[in-house]
Amino acid sequence: MTEKQRAKITVVGSINMDLMIRASNLPLPGETVIADTKVENPGGKGANQAVAAARMGADVTMIGCVGDDSFATQLLQNLKGEGVDTSHITRRENTASGVAVVMVEESGENAILVVPGANGLVSQQEIDRARQAICDNDILLMQLEVPQEIVVYATQIASEAGVSVILDPAPAPLEYHADLLNVDLICPNQSEAAALLGKPVESMDDAVSLIKELTQLGPKQAIITMGEQGAVLFDGETVQTIPALPIQVVDSTASGDAFAAGLAVRLAENASLIEAVKFASAAGALAASGAGAQTAMPTREEIETLLERQ
Repeated sequence: MTEKQRAKITVVGSINMDLMIRASNLPLPGETVIADTKVENPGGKGANQAVAAARMGADVTMIGCVGDDSFATQLLQNLKGEGVDTSHITRRENTASGVAVVMVEESGENAILVVPGANGLVSQQEIDRARQAICDNDILLMQLEVPQEIVVYATQIASEAGVSVILDPAPAPLEYHADLLNVDLICPNQSEAAALLGKPVESMDDAVSLIKELTQLGPKQAIITMGEQGAVLFDGETVQTIPALPIQVVDSTASGDAFAAGLAVRLAENASLIEAVKFASAAGALAASGAGAQTAMPTREEIETLLERQ
């Protein structure tokens, strides 16, 4: 496809209601902290990435499950309002929608507890019903808040159709299916990369020296995001570093989701991997400068404006 064509992205993943709780500091084990505010916002890594990609100008199809509770209606209406195709989202009876409790402190650091709910019931049925959407689109984007075997199954369908697969391996798996990482591109953050490799990834030097080992686990290409340190990419031949963009962090909850969506959109538009990472880094920085998950997702114009200023 040419640069001017609209990116077409399929997202298989989680759809949650996020309960955002802000406090001066996160509680330590056994500690009680009086919080400042509590807000309900649509979230879930899959839905976050779908909304982000739509705001970046892509045509987005979401595959997943919600429950039959009041949250489900809000979650579906929100996705539709963002322009996401929700025709492949299943409402599961007698099931609660996924919920995440997101605790954010003043520094922007966060801690998250997730109750999967309907997300844990995404099955091969959902993937089979959406097979045509997967095969007709440019990129399949996935995370790990739905069952691993479904991620593997969807990857196989996309790969057989010649559709590129991007995996954001979050949350980091303690154990994983042998074929889980057989994707075109993987984009963990430093803690997720450390979990996959079984080695600490604390500095850019660590990431540079270890990133090729990620591709030995299955992916053809890899990116490790290092927060305020920047990002490291390996395109299968060369390791390169991308500096972080200076930004005032408010809430880093959705930064990784904005990054993954930015990657998918620009790669679907035939950008090079390094161009895609620069775009994704700007998207992640802007998301971290706002509060909440989907509410903080930047538009295409905002991302391009930030890049022009660098």
